[in-house]
Amino acid sequence: MTARTVALASDHAGYQLKNEIAASLTTAGYAVLDFGTNGPESVDYPDYAAQVAAAVTDGRAERGVLVCGSGIGISIAANRHPGVRAALVHDVTTARLCREHNDANVIALGARVIGPEIAKDCVTTFLTTAFEGGERHSRRIAKMG
Repeated sequence: MTARTVALASDHAGYQLKNEIAASLTTAGYAVLDFGTNGPESVDYPDYAAQVAAAVTDGRAERGVLVCGSGIGISIAANRHPGVRAALVHDVTTARLCREHNDANVIALGARVIGPEIAKDCVTTFLTTAFEGGERHSRRIAKMG
């Protein structure tokens, strides 16, 4: 697994927020694999979720960040890929808990739901929080496959 590399993608609704997150990650010293999209033209979010899922599961990236309008569709699309545990987060508490309890390796954010500062705080929390581990959490994760 490549340490400090983050796979990042969005659909058209999330491309502006994705770019802000990419800039923030670069400033913080992360390598960013940006899979697009790069404009307001309508695209299909499952295509972008698949690219981030592949990068995370094949080891090119440690974690992934996805953005669409609500975060819902792109999180559902990401979770269809084996080995991906994508969590839709809205604040730093859900970003922290998805790591501590669920060992999430991808987060999804809604560009039409949260602002850029909260989104960047969510990403930072997601990337800096460790999995709590323990029998209870590990057992539940194992049941998800």
